[in-house]
Amino acid sequence: MTTQNPALTFPCEFPIKVVGEASDSFEAGVMAIINRHASETDHLNVTTRPSKGGKYRSITIRLRVHSRQQLDAIYQDLTACEQVLMAL
Repeated sequence: MTTQNPALTFPCEFPIKVVGEASDSFEAGVMAIINRHASETDHLNVTTRPSKGGKYRSITIRLRVHSRQQLDAIYQDLTACEQVLMAL
């Protein structure tokens, strides 16, 4: 879940970083969750980065979010996903 941040004014651009084991299914699963809550036109930027050893991958999605409820729902689904180790 996100922490309360009264400085956020919606809609806004918000980066979501997700970490999991490096696999195509991890990336596909994360993007499926994001797409469930936001249209593809809301994806402003998606970057992936492998860990030093290559075992893990981080995905950062810069997203236009329209409400606190939308952001909370995204984080709830990401943290409930077995493939996700961490969502920031």
